[in-house]
Amino acid sequence: MLLQGIDWLILVSFFALSLGIGIYSSKKSAQNIQEFFKAGGNLPWWVLGISMVATTFSTDTPNLVTDIVRKNGISGNWVWWSFLLTGMLTVFFFARLWKRSGVLTDIEFYELRYSGKPASFLRGFRAIYLGIFFNVVIISGVSLAAIKIGGVLLGLSPLPVLLISGFVTVLYSSLGGLRGVVFTDFMQFGISLAGAIAAAWVSVHHPAVGGLDELLQHPEVSIKLDFIPDINNWELFLIVFLIPVFIQWWSVWYPGSEPGGGGFIVQRMLAAKDENHALSSVLLFTIVHYAIRPWPWIIVALCSIIVFPDLDALRQAFPEADASIVQDDMAYPAMLSFMPVGIMGLVVTSLVAAYMSTLSTMLNLGSSYVVNDFYRRFIRPDASQRHLIGMGRLTTLLIMVIGGYVALQLENALQTFAILLQIGAGTGLIYILRWYWWRINAISEMVAMAVSFLMALYFAFLHPALFEPLTTAAELLIGIVITTLSWMAAAYWTPDTDGKVLMAFVRKTKAPGPGWRRIHKRLRDNGQPIASSLVFDFQASLLAFAAGVTAVYAFLFGTGHFLFGDSLSGVLLMGLAGIGFGAVFILRKRLR
Repeated sequence: MLLQGIDWLILVSFFALSLGIGIYSSKKSAQNIQEFFKAGGNLPWWVLGISMVATTFSTDTPNLVTDIVRKNGISGNWVWWSFLLTGMLTVFFFARLWKRSGVLTDIEFYELRYSGKPASFLRGFRAIYLGIFFNVVIISGVSLAAIKIGGVLLGLSPLPVLLISGFVTVLYSSLGGLRGVVFTDFMQFGISLAGAIAAAWVSVHHPAVGGLDELLQHPEVSIKLDFIPDINNWELFLIVFLIPVFIQWWSVWYPGSEPGGGGFIVQRMLAAKDENHALSSVLLFTIVHYAIRPWPWIIVALCSIIVFPDLDALRQAFPEADASIVQDDMAYPAMLSFMPVGIMGLVVTSLVAAYMSTLSTMLNLGSSYVVNDFYRRFIRPDASQRHLIGMGRLTTLLIMVIGGYVALQLENALQTFAILLQIGAGTGLIYILRWYWWRINAISEMVAMAVSFLMALYFAFLHPALFEPLTTAAELLIGIVITTLSWMAAAYWTPDTDGKVLMAFVRKTKAPGPGWRRIHKRLRDNGQPIASSLVFDFQASLLAFAAGVTAVYAFLFGTGHFLFGDSLSGVLLMGLAGIGFGAVFILRKRLR
């Protein structure tokens, strides 16, 4: 066990502070489910934005980045950097619409947008599908990372890691509701970022590394420093750059990067004070998540290539670890084993904070789906607020138990990432278009969900038994094409959504665009026109989207150039980032 007295003091103090926030928030959160799952819809943008960052600042994310860098170099991160486009799309095209909808969860949206039994079925099914199944996959992924960190740094077996961290998280998230989760996230983010920076600093000064200059000149590291994959390696260029940048970001549904917004991102937007706060919260999240946070993890990953050049080196360094979980992603917690006393406590606490922030959000979100969109909607519509909050707390515990069990069956973080990508392949576009095109209906969403899931099962089990295995890229593209064609056919060949429901939806959300032209006409004909001043400026939103994407990528790579000693390129890129952020600030004044 590597932690000393001061390290344990830091960790235990963090646990106590987290519980304290949960207890402090419990009285207000226990008033009703609007408070428990939505924090009363009155939180400021800066708290919500940092909460989103903290949620994605998970224990499995640095492990995932390390896995990617060790296998495919820095440029391999385009598999998730590409989701910046999804984030900026949410900022400027969906944040205001979601806040206007007034729903408690994004699952409740289905009976606002669609009609009849298909809408009700979709709401109930998605509540269980996302609330339990998908959340369990996410929870198991972050729990697997916690298990690896606990094994390397604390010498603990998997079960004690899950019992200790899971107990504290379940307790404060079930007591404080979303309000407790959000304010705990805010505290946890600062600890997580400080720990990541400290880990990078110590890793660079490891005797085997010898400083940043020596790191970058090492032959095994220098070949992994490109920001864009080498086009001469066509297969890698296709898999990690072309597909993510041109196809994946809009066509794949992935938790935290849902096209059109979804999950905890929407939960935070709905908890905002108003539309401006909703937009600003997602903008802050997108900037910090993509432009600021990745580099400490990347530096540690590069150092790990020198210290632990292969899996055998990892196995030899940690012979007591279960051989099945010793993969490239374990190199990150392995590097943390070199932290000195005090710094070790900060780093371990930062990882625990990252784990608990993600875990608490997923538990609260999953519970909100199950309680509000399934239990309250279909089983106990007359249930008291006190009863519903009690069910929310019980559901929180059950989801944690299932997620912990599944975590014991996984091996690495990249495995979980690939599973989630394939399950969501081809569904992304429908979540964008349902806000902008009247023809999307509940049945088309059902088809998208069913086909993408069946394709994932096919590629996981049936195809390998019958044919030669395909690359991950091929599976993803095939899944996207088949799923997209299937739901588009369903949109045309199945009955339209009831016109009255569509009119009510447009009146409430002020949904813009030519896809709603016939609905806007019907509203005018019925004497219920929507004033043009209430519909946001589509052109300004598009320009702000482009400026925001440019600014964040320029900031990300400008930072990289400074780190790697190329000051001129760094200055130029930071200048471009400044221009982009300035354009976003100006254009926001035109957005309504």
